[in-house]
Amino acid sequence: MERGTGTSQPLEPAERHQPSFSLGNRLSRVGWGLCWLLLARWTPPPLHRWRCMLLRLWGAEIGRGARIYGSVRIWHPGNLEVGEGSVLGPRVRCYNQGRITIGRSVVVSQDASLCASTHDVVDPVFPLRLRPIRIEDHAWIAAEAFVGPGVRVGAGAVLGARGVAMRDLAAWTFFSGNPAQPLKPRPQLPH
Repeated sequence: MERGTGTSQPLEPAERHQPSFSLGNRLSRVGWGLCWLLLARWTPPPLHRWRCMLLRLWGAEIGRGARIYGSVRIWHPGNLEVGEGSVLGPRVRCYNQGRITIGRSVVVSQDASLCASTHDVVDPVFPLRLRPIRIEDHAWIAAEAFVGPGVRVGAGAVLGARGVAMRDLAAWTFFSGNPAQPLKPRPQLPH
């Protein structure tokens, strides 16, 4: 089908398989991947400051006291902001083709996934669509949970273990399930 018209005309092969990112972007990500592999991935857990420094050198905005484990996978550091005192636990996946913003004192637990992009399934070329994620202060993304493209996790919200958030999560509320459903209010933390 021809893009945007609804008429049936075949796409040219080159149009079907064009990369979503420039060669420069792809080379930068190769450099980043090698840097993380050689200088961070193998480091012992207490070396959070070292890993945060490497992320800053590659364009990430990392707040004081943030803790990022060596087994974390970050697609593009320039699209990552992590607030003061926040944690990206072991084996967290930040698929941040689009921007991921994490507030202060947020916990993203082990094996959780944050995915800030999707594809336009209506377009036959299947183009990438960047949809930023925002996780506000004091939120908790529990073990193996998934936060999908364009989702805003409100301040103090909790997404339970293996929960799937494909829509915004209200502040100071516990959520669970796939898709995530509100369970009960969460008491607000003292400032």
